Amino acid sequence: MTEDNKDELSSAEKRQAWWILGVNTFAFTVCFAAWMMNGVLITYLVDNGVHDWDPSEMGWLIGIPVLTGAIFRLPLGIATDKYGGRIVLGLLLLFVAVPMYMVSFCDSYWQFFAAGLGFGFCGTSFAIGIAYTSIWFPKHQQGTALGIFGAGNAGAGLTSLGAPQLLNWLTDNGQNIENWRYLPKMYAVILVLTGLLFLATTTKRLPLGSATKTLIDRLKPLKEIRVWRFGLYYFFLFGGFVSLAQWLVPYYVNAYSTTVALAGALAACNSLPSGVIRAVGGWMSDKIGARTVMYWVLGVSLACCILLIVPQMDIHSPGSGIMAKAPGEVVAVSEAKIVVETKDGQQRTYELKRKEGELVTEEERNKGVLILPRSMAWQEPAVEVGQQVGKKELLARGITRIFFQANIWVFTLLSMILGAVMGIGKAAVYKHIPDYFPNDVGVVGGIVGVLGGLGGFICPVIFGYLLRSTGLWTSCWMFFAVLIAVCLIWMHLVIQKMLREKAPDLYHRIEDH
Repeated sequence: MTEDNKDELSSAEKRQAWWILGVNTFAFTVCFAAWMMNGVLITYLVDNGVHDWDPSEMGWLIGIPVLTGAIFRLPLGIATDKYGGRIVLGLLLLFVAVPMYMVSFCDSYWQFFAAGLGFGFCGTSFAIGIAYTSIWFPKHQQGTALGIFGAGNAGAGLTSLGAPQLLNWLTDNGQNIENWRYLPKMYAVILVLTGLLFLATTTKRLPLGSATKTLIDRLKPLKEIRVWRFGLYYFFLFGGFVSLAQWLVPYYVNAYSTTVALAGALAACNSLPSGVIRAVGGWMSDKIGARTVMYWVLGVSLACCILLIVPQMDIHSPGSGIMAKAPGEVVAVSEAKIVVETKDGQQRTYELKRKEGELVTEEERNKGVLILPRSMAWQEPAVEVGQQVGKKELLARGITRIFFQANIWVFTLLSMILGAVMGIGKAAVYKHIPDYFPNDVGVVGGIVGVLGGLGGFICPVIFGYLLRSTGLWTSCWMFFAVLIAVCLIWMHLVIQKMLREKAPDLYHRIEDH
């Protein structure tokens, strides 16, 4: 074979690799869009009175497809390492179309539950696609390639954005509500067509040495704590992304009284950037290092969640009052002052802080344009003329009122920033895997994906119980803030330990400064 032929072959392989990446990404996008369907559909059915499910029941129905997709990521990741991504993902697409189609016949809670378990296998497509994509690219391009593949997460945004509009069109804006049943049928048809396309246009390829590995050999990497640390990061970054893609729809409907269609569009502001920007996260991880990217991702995420914790509120609270400086008799009381005559015949005048105007007008409330919180404090008399008061007895009680609108557009902006950094972080996590486990991407990627998928299942359920117990929709951000802090602290401690072990001189120089 001549050098020209080698160059030609190399070019052909490159073209084939990018074609595989493109088809793989498209298939993953379709799977992810189907996987997230319950977030919109269940909210729509409850909002239109078709079913009467409370928040915790909705959390289970929204989360159950995610549970299936999480649990089976590891076995299907192993199957991909053994049999190849072409056959595994192609057959998966055809299989999940069946339970997706069956959703159209569901009428009871448990029927929706069972169908969700079935089409939840869509979520395993990530572990399959990661393993299949990584073997087509050299190490220095894997971060970018896996980031581009991960952009298929945008399928969640496509469902959040398009499914509510499609439901309104199918049902004539709720006039023919039973026509919702056409939605899962349409998803099923798209899954079948995508499966046929995938099988017809992709090529089989296996990781090096895969054919001779036993199951025990394949599972050996799971003994390393590093794998589970990556899994915790992904529990938040991917699990949080999945849960928000579904949870933000009922969040907007209930907290901001939007329509389901508008809620879906606003929820897409979180999920679409998270999916699309994942490719940028892969490129950044290749260029500046995945650890550096993770520091920024977790830091920004924590800041966003802390800001989002503050709920809408209209608080009336005790404020700073006025106490008598000496005993005596109250001789005058007005809105502006209180006069007390002391036992020695002197009169002490206590000026009151008066209430001036309204804290917020009805017009401002209705427009919903307030960004910063507003507060007002004043004092009201707590005594009457002729009353005897002792030293330090309360003369005027303080009243403080705080109003915070939690502006919907500021909320959406913070949500969008959070979604974007989550997308970057997801790519950074998976950049670590082929670096540390180049011949076990399917297994390690599978277990990390399992933990991420479990996050997508567990988080909506936790959100539902937190909402029921606290009455606050913002309780989900409290949970995320704690989870992010744990990830950030654990990562920092591990990096400090690695630095002490691998470069003690450098570590001590850094500590000295």
